Amino acid sequence: MSTALEAALIAEIMADGPLPLDRFMRRALFDPEHGYYTTSEPFGVAGDFITAPEISQMFGELLGLWAADMWQRMGAPEKIVLAEIGPGRGTLMADALRAIRRAAPQMLATGTVCLVEASPRLQAVQAERLAEHRVSFADRVGKLPEGPLLLIGNELLDALPIRQITMQDGELKERCVGVSDGRLCFVDEALVFETPDDMPDLKDGETFEISEEGRRLVEAIGTRLTVQGGAALFIDYGHGETAAGDTLQAVRRHAFHPILSDIGSADLTAHVDFAAMARAAIHGGARAFGPISQRDLLRRLGVEPRLAQLVAKADPPTRDALVGAYHRLTDPDRMGTLFKALCLTSPNMDTPTAYEPDDAFQP
Repeated sequence: MSTALEAALIAEIMADGPLPLDRFMRRALFDPEHGYYTTSEPFGVAGDFITAPEISQMFGELLGLWAADMWQRMGAPEKIVLAEIGPGRGTLMADALRAIRRAAPQMLATGTVCLVEASPRLQAVQAERLAEHRVSFADRVGKLPEGPLLLIGNELLDALPIRQITMQDGELKERCVGVSDGRLCFVDEALVFETPDDMPDLKDGETFEISEEGRRLVEAIGTRLTVQGGAALFIDYGHGETAAGDTLQAVRRHAFHPILSDIGSADLTAHVDFAAMARAAIHGGARAFGPISQRDLLRRLGVEPRLAQLVAKADPPTRDALVGAYHRLTDPDRMGTLFKALCLTSPNMDTPTAYEPDDAFQP
């Protein structure tokens, strides 16, 4: 099915030449009129994918307890800014605030809750979900309120555009999107931008992915933490060490989808290079811990005692659903190890909640 965005992109490429992959992804995902996140409802069973907060309330609750404990470790500052970037339908923050209200009510009484969300449509969904709470919105990180920050980003970095650099016959090429026989196709062109210093040596046929937007975002957050204090927790799927590999994929209705089909109606993602993100944060002045597996993060935050509490009060069908969600979130062959958690802190902060001194990232 050809989409309006696909037709527009074909016309532009025919007129101006192939689009570098990151520019194509930005249009496909965030085009103001036809982009995937601008127009679609991607979350949940009826959408295209299910994120951890939608799987179980335990996920958001435990991240709320992470934030409450970090706040207490920071000396319980009155002007704390609790923020989530890429908050989806507001499910994670709703569960987190419920846990914080029980564990550290004063944190909410004097602090500010802010969602970083550029989409007016999603802002409306989030505001409705969080109607009982005082929340504000910022369309980018740079517009967050001033003050010490506790930031959560779940499945955000994987949605940011990437470049792909390939080695073809001994020469580095830029993966672009062109047109052949009236249809979009991948083409390898001369390098459009410089390559980063941490790019590994590529063998012929290998591909290296660079999320320059992700690196800039994380570096900016690292600088913010360095200047104003606080911590940030990013949970996503990806690899712990920088390496070659082609991980770009499209997802639609919970199944893989051809990347260059139905542009604007399928999600595009790539695995996160957590080591590159950690180096970017350190370049911004922050410290980095991890990444550790999602399994380790949730277990260290107390997922098993929380599961036991919920199961004790549940009827048999609910109990089975809770146990199934626990395994989906933590089993090594499911989300447990593919998903990882990277924590960034201000340089003067001790080891963060759920991490150990040995988890400090070594550039």
